[in-house]
Amino acid sequence: MGIVASLCGCDIPEDHSIVPIPRSVIVGSGSLDLNSSAGVHLIDPSDPRIQEIFDIWAAPYRESGALALSESGGNDSAIKVDIDGQGAAESYRLSVTTEGITLNAADYAGLFYGLQTLSQLMPPDAVTSSDVSSFELPVLEIDDAPRFTYRGVHLDVARHFFPPEFIKHYIDLLAMYKINRFHWHLTEDQGWRIEIDQYPKLTEVAAFREQTQMGHGLDEFQGDGVRYGGFYTKDEIREIVAYAQARSVMIIPEIEMPGHATAALAAYPELACTEGPFEVAMTWGIFEDIYCPYESTFEFLENVLLEVIDLFPGDYIHIGGDEAPKARWEESEYVQDLMVREGFNDVEQVQGYFIRRIEQFLNEHGKRLIGWDEIIEGGLPPNATVMSWRGTIGGIEASRRGHDVVMTPYSHLYLDYYQSADQENEPFAIGGFLPLDTVYSYEPVPSQLRERDKTRIIGAQANVWTEYMKTGEHVEYMLLPRMLALAEVVWSPAEAKNFTNFLKRIEWHLDRFDALGVNYREPDQ
Repeated sequence: MGIVASLCGCDIPEDHSIVPIPRSVIVGSGSLDLNSSAGVHLIDPSDPRIQEIFDIWAAPYRESGALALSESGGNDSAIKVDIDGQGAAESYRLSVTTEGITLNAADYAGLFYGLQTLSQLMPPDAVTSSDVSSFELPVLEIDDAPRFTYRGVHLDVARHFFPPEFIKHYIDLLAMYKINRFHWHLTEDQGWRIEIDQYPKLTEVAAFREQTQMGHGLDEFQGDGVRYGGFYTKDEIREIVAYAQARSVMIIPEIEMPGHATAALAAYPELACTEGPFEVAMTWGIFEDIYCPYESTFEFLENVLLEVIDLFPGDYIHIGGDEAPKARWEESEYVQDLMVREGFNDVEQVQGYFIRRIEQFLNEHGKRLIGWDEIIEGGLPPNATVMSWRGTIGGIEASRRGHDVVMTPYSHLYLDYYQSADQENEPFAIGGFLPLDTVYSYEPVPSQLRERDKTRIIGAQANVWTEYMKTGEHVEYMLLPRMLALAEVVWSPAEAKNFTNFLKRIEWHLDRFDALGVNYREPDQ
């Protein structure tokens, strides 16, 4: 089930800075003095995963000198950490008394998240400043668990490419706020970003475009004249996947099909219904040439997916499925014969056939298919999960049919949209208007659903499309602090949300971003 039952701590105090807000916070009297010599007791130090999680959390404090976090203190240590298996998946209980800190978690993810919460009780610059040698923590009890099992953020690396170190940094930002799914958009018309051994032209040809559109391209094309591209090697991907797993983030790779395939067709034109030649797209938008449903195309895609499956251990493979014009299929003698053979009345059914074949292949190899809500058209594959991006209607329809749904409507969760109506004073963007309060106001579960269908809404995701984001700093600016609003939408009890209080709490987080050198947009007051 996607929704985790929770008890709201409706007496949640307003003087803490925790984001996302926990389901229960009870503040006591007094405080705990924590100094740089504070020790730690790992109840089960023989578990390498517990050790890894703790070391990831402790590293910046040890490096800054704020906390030594020596693990030799035993039962007398100021901080005690344990996994006791109690509670819902990803849950934790954090207790701060005048004597010390105790963190108990249901599992590894809960341990990681409890430590993120503990960080938010400390000074925001403790991760970087040696001047912070002692501080007080309020006495409190936190009992916390997520509302949704799927808490996602996406990044398009095809329109613009971002190096492996930035991807790791991006994952760090997600993990700080208990985001547990990173949707990695790896292929597009404008570039193919993943190494595939069997098809070397995907990185020799499809990974590079001759130049890039400047501006919105509403009039005649204006390019920048600069060849652009890049890709991730398999070794880089394996390293990033391991990095994410260590931080309780599962990566969902996206390989677009049947549309958004121009880059792949530039490398292998025989996969199209027309002869080509094709070039890697230099403009944005939707393109007529898509994969043709030849047997050779399925062989190509299955071979690609086998290599993708080998790299990504998560349960999902995203296959896109969106914005696939059917003109070439309508003109294709092969497709028309296929329709007669299969008894199809229109080309939308061909897309359904295409997606069902890919889903069967993925299921046979232990993976689940997830796609944009267009996969509903032409017949929804039997086991597919739907990402509802064009609004809520697709998600409502899919959930009523018994399918899992991730809500990601552009109206509330497209972080490439402008953050202010005053667009002249904002970085150039694709358009739209999505202020912080609109993201925060989002409710993923449509009220018109029956109770049994509501359980099919497994979470929500924010999307970061990068047509107009060339740098990591720009991505950060568009992501933050809107991602913090999303985190509260998908983690916290709906009844605990309060935007005015949220604005007060994120002041601490903006100070931490300053300490870390992370870019963000100042919230409108």
